Amino acid sequence: MITRSHGKLFRWYKTPGRKLCAAEAFLKTRENYCVGASSRFLRLKKSLDHVWYMPDPEGGISALILQSRQVLFPVFDKIKNIPAPRFLNRFLGKVRIHALQGLREDVELLELLMENQRYYAAERIDYELMGLDSGPRPEALRAGPANLVLRKPVVKDTEFLFALQSAYEQEEVLPENTVFNPAVCRYNLEHILSSEQTLVAELDNQVVGKINTSARSFTRYQVGGVYVRPDYRGCGIAVKMTAVFVRDLLAQGKGVSLFVKKTNNAALKVYRKAGFAILADYRITYY
Repeated sequence: MITRSHGKLFRWYKTPGRKLCAAEAFLKTRENYCVGASSRFLRLKKSLDHVWYMPDPEGGISALILQSRQVLFPVFDKIKNIPAPRFLNRFLGKVRIHALQGLREDVELLELLMENQRYYAAERIDYELMGLDSGPRPEALRAGPANLVLRKPVVKDTEFLFALQSAYEQEEVLPENTVFNPAVCRYNLEHILSSEQTLVAELDNQVVGKINTSARSFTRYQVGGVYVRPDYRGCGIAVKMTAVFVRDLLAQGKGVSLFVKKTNNAALKVYRKAGFAILADYRITYY
């Protein structure tokens, strides 16, 4: 429900520097459900990004909207009565928003607020948000062909990984009616290889699969980019690759999260076999 603002407790404020510690504490209470937002918060660029908050009666924070580049991340902590942010009309007139991302119930509320400003969604994609905080299932670690090799990528793998990243983005990432851009894909791959943790699957001296982290929050990693060549699917490669990768992430003392399309039954089966459990409904809305 969207309501009019009444009093200081039901108004949105731009977050000043002195309030960022409170914003961080709020995100930590919801971290399992907002790894992406928390990751962006940790990399805020004051000249480009914005954080707005709504206070609670105790002087803390009851809701946040984080803007990072062209993406908005709502984190509303189960609030149902969201006051219409006065800043939203002015902000949307200055910054072109490409997507909303977060828990489905939070994104739906922000969608309504944006529709009131004549900002209409082009596509909505719903996901299962999944998490794993203990070791992967032992049987998942034993899956896959006996001669499967899992290792970190090296320079000679780059072109093979580009082919896998290209296929992954076209199958799993790009919204409908979006033209694939090889230059953007190569930039994304370069960022992953330089900034994220990555594992490749090799079989018969060929790189046939990959997996990487896509975000890191306060105490959690987000996994993404999981892809196995179609001609090598169905023999347990994705299960073992995922299990080994998350085992090593968990050994670093962090939990692991990911989100997967509700319609991707094959991927859901892989993650369940590896030990992941569904936490909530997640949504990305594109504009």
